[in-house]
Amino acid sequence: MSHATHAQGTHAAHAGHGGHDGHGAHGEGHPLVGHLVPAGTLVATALALLVLTAITVAVRYVDVGEFNIHIAIGIAVIKATLVALFFMHLRWDRPFNMLMFVACILFVVLMMAFCVMDTRQYANLQFVGNPPAVENVLKEKAPGAPVAKFTPYTP
Repeated sequence: MSHATHAQGTHAAHAGHGGHDGHGAHGEGHPLVGHLVPAGTLVATALALLVLTAITVAVRYVDVGEFNIHIAIGIAVIKATLVALFFMHLRWDRPFNMLMFVACILFVVLMMAFCVMDTRQYANLQFVGNPPAVENVLKEKAPGAPVAKFTPYTP
């Protein structure tokens, strides 16, 4: 939409010409376009997302033990925040919308925490090696393959 079209649509709404805007003659008008993000901001955000994706892939090849998953999740949270703030325009939106977005994320995290707590009851059933179904196929097709052994969980 061009600037002239935007200006004409807003001028007609402010002039109180009834029209199809549903405002009648009370003189209130709304712009036809929401917040416009500068192209430089969008390009910078896209480049940041690409760099963070490259870092995520690079971290996969660096062995820091169980901390790898924490690094990957941390980078994913940063990327999701960038998308929400700049591509979803939450940075320029009403604070209530940001509050609702954050509240929804917190409720999802809470639900996941309850699911993780629910699976703790199965923690004492751990297998070292291959699962039993895989072992059966390996015994049939690769007789010298290592055997899975059941070990009870001891915290």
